[in-house]
Amino acid sequence: MLFKFVPREDWLPYDRENLWAIRLSADTARIRNVAFLQDGVAMNDIVRFTTDASGVNWAVGRVAASGQCVIRVVPIPDGPLGRSARSVHEAFAEFMLGGESFSESFPMVAFDVPADADFAAIKRHLESGCERGWWDYEVGCGTDAWWNA
Repeated sequence: MLFKFVPREDWLPYDRENLWAIRLSADTARIRNVAFLQDGVAMNDIVRFTTDASGVNWAVGRVAASGQCVIRVVPIPDGPLGRSARSVHEAFAEFMLGGESFSESFPMVAFDVPADADFAAIKRHLESGCERGWWDYEVGCGTDAWWNA
């Protein structure tokens, strides 16, 4: 499933992201991985899509939210974790979050945060890591429960 977006200034130069998806109907699919670049979509969300003449499926909007969230964490290169995506994964091990690393040269980790996760504890951990110079982070997809935690 391809998502097209306007690249952000001072960020990665991409204008699309391909996410795994399982077709549910002629024009809907369930997202099956974590988005590194596309905002507003999380694992297990259902999206509507169109198919172009080449057979490529393009997302056109979210139909149903799963309640899951996406946080993206980038270790500070000269911080205690260095340029290690593995160290970021280890730093979040207590929360048992699934996630993927972008690349060795850009060790951003995109975490899938389940709807029943302890959002408040994860947010405290994110902020603590920022304050200690371990990482920067952003929320790629948040729910009302996330923002209100």
